[in-house]
Amino acid sequence: MKDILSSLDALRRPRLLLQAARIGAADYRRSVQLPRQLGTGPLPRSGPALMALMEMEAEMDARRRSGDARYVAARHVEVMIAMLGEARLLRATRRQGSSEGVR
Repeated sequence: MKDILSSLDALRRPRLLLQAARIGAADYRRSVQLPRQLGTGPLPRSGPALMALMEMEAEMDARRRSGDARYVAARHVEVMIAMLGEARLLRATRRQGSSEGVR
């Protein structure tokens, strides 16, 4: 099974959708934006949060591709912003963990 970050890197989405998400991810605030996507309650760690967001995004992308009237581009961008933000946090955590073991 592929690593979650590798799966994220392999996603192919329209350029405009990705650009909008990257711009929004620069101001990503986990405590505000993640509950908006996943619901209230304790926030999961970045790995499980990213997995849940990727599942949500895959459903949205399927709606987009099929022309489903329930597809909302702004909502799709919000989920992608959260995905990119969580991926950034997960990568930072992994780098920090690997650098601590090198001492």
